[in-house]
Amino acid sequence: MLAPYMPIVLLFTLAFLFAGFSVTIAPFTGPKRYNKAKLDFYECGIEPTPEAEGPKRFPIKYFLTAMLFIVFDIEIIFLYPYAVSNKALGLFGLVEIILFIVTVFVAYAYVWRRGGLDWD
Repeated sequence: MLAPYMPIVLLFTLAFLFAGFSVTIAPFTGPKRYNKAKLDFYECGIEPTPEAEGPKRFPIKYFLTAMLFIVFDIEIIFLYPYAVSNKALGLFGLVEIILFIVTVFVAYAYVWRRGGLDWD
């Protein structure tokens, strides 16, 4: 009864064993060359600067970028099932997917208009 699931169980077991082995053996086999730059704080290539305590406001570009990623992730998630059952859905499916793509395009145009794609 469980025979069809054995390859999956074996694959997960092998993956966990490999991950555990890699994490366990890495400190012993890796080079240990420490320097000031490696031990210093790193903030996206910018030297860290002290800032005032208290709540900080994030620029709108962070939220626009997040919204852009979410929009395109959701688009891909909904386009896969359509691609699989394209023939079964017929004309109704085509109209629905066109409406969906138009809706996604409106979100994309909003992000573009607000400057979410300008990486300055």
